[in-house]
Amino acid sequence: MIDNSTAGRKAGLERIGCNSTRKTFGYHHYKKYKDVALLQKLFNHSEPAITLCYIGITQDIIDDSIENFSL
Repeated sequence: MIDNSTAGRKAGLERIGCNSTRKTFGYHHYKKYKDVALLQKLFNHSEPAITLCYIGITQDIIDDSIENFSL
């Protein structure tokens, strides 16, 4: 069995870890269903904010707000 890190390196990707597929699943599940409570339960997180940060949604929101900001 090949792990994510080895597969990632073979594909030319440097930042693939053991949780990468889990985070990717969570990100795309959230984008489709917007159900953070379900993901929080699936990932056994204590707070919705932890789940949103874990799957990268918090950073997306920050990036979007900065990108769309103007004076």
